[in-house]
Amino acid sequence: MSRELMKQIRILMVTAAILVLAVIYSDVFFKGVATCFSIVKPFLIGGAIAFVLNIPMTQIENRLLGSWQDSKADKFKRPISLVLTILLMVALVGLVVELVVPNLADTFAMIMKDVPAFLDRASHTVAGLNLPGLTKQADVLETISKNWDSMVEKIAGFMQSGLTSILGSTVQIVSSIISTVVNFVIAFIFAIYVLAQKETLAAHFNKLMKAYIKPAERKQIYRVLNLLNKNFNSFITGQCMDALVLGGLFVITLTVLRMPYALMIGVLIAVTALIPVVGAFIGAVVGAFLILMVNPMQSLIFLIVFVVLQQLEGNLIYPKIVGNSVGLPAIWVLVAITVGGSLCGVAGMLVFIPIASTVYALLREDVNKRLSI
Repeated sequence: MSRELMKQIRILMVTAAILVLAVIYSDVFFKGVATCFSIVKPFLIGGAIAFVLNIPMTQIENRLLGSWQDSKADKFKRPISLVLTILLMVALVGLVVELVVPNLADTFAMIMKDVPAFLDRASHTVAGLNLPGLTKQADVLETISKNWDSMVEKIAGFMQSGLTSILGSTVQIVSSIISTVVNFVIAFIFAIYVLAQKETLAAHFNKLMKAYIKPAERKQIYRVLNLLNKNFNSFITGQCMDALVLGGLFVITLTVLRMPYALMIGVLIAVTALIPVVGAFIGAVVGAFLILMVNPMQSLIFLIVFVVLQQLEGNLIYPKIVGNSVGLPAIWVLVAITVGGSLCGVAGMLVFIPIASTVYALLREDVNKRLSI
């Protein structure tokens, strides 16, 4: 029996023993996995942050600062491009918060004040329809309108008592907040380190691969990793472009139709549209509710506009931008979103499209290779 065969048998035996022990001691095993995941979680988040920030940083470094060829100036390209990228991200987040949060807060305060008048109008409208089945609904709306102030006081009292009970466990809350902040700080520092030293880290990874993996296998691993990197870069870029296009369409359309909150709703839909396919519905629900408080008929028109633009975006723009950016046909984009969302929620939707694109490309290449033999 050859040494290679003996080595493979030993590996199989060890793997089988580990699987058997994992099944027998499943509780301990899963607790251990959860503990290990909690330990490495900040570094995983930091890696994800670094991956996303690397896209604009590379563009800034190669295009904006690409002419800095002098050896003295060249060493400043990376720090300056990294700082500019972080400032750009902070500015974008600040712009979104500035456009959305104050308007939402003011609108919510206005809604709480104008709800009784809105309910009166709604009850009179329903009563004016003279439909027997809606008479009781009109009475309910009128009752709510008359008792609105007392209802708000009861809701406020309930929330205050709930908050008091929550504050009873102050230690746990403070501990959770501190843990979240510490994890984010560690993740962000790790991301900055990865971005600042990415060539050095790549060289270390390359040495590790050379030390433990054969050349043929190493070449295949590099090819798959490069394809994954390309697809993830293309997907993130395509997703951002699609969100900008959809948000711009809403801003223009709502402005032309003279609807309230056009800019805020467009920005909100653009941000939520970063979640593939279903994200825009979150912004649409908020937008429809805001417009409803101002003009119910315009709210109905907004929903019709949303359905039309969503169909246009979902069937033409999204598959075209995102599908073409990752080289994945539109039908498989839909399949990847459905499967990823079912398994891992929003994160699955974001991750499964580039993964499915990579699998699709590798499978297509292998099929073509086998058919050509």
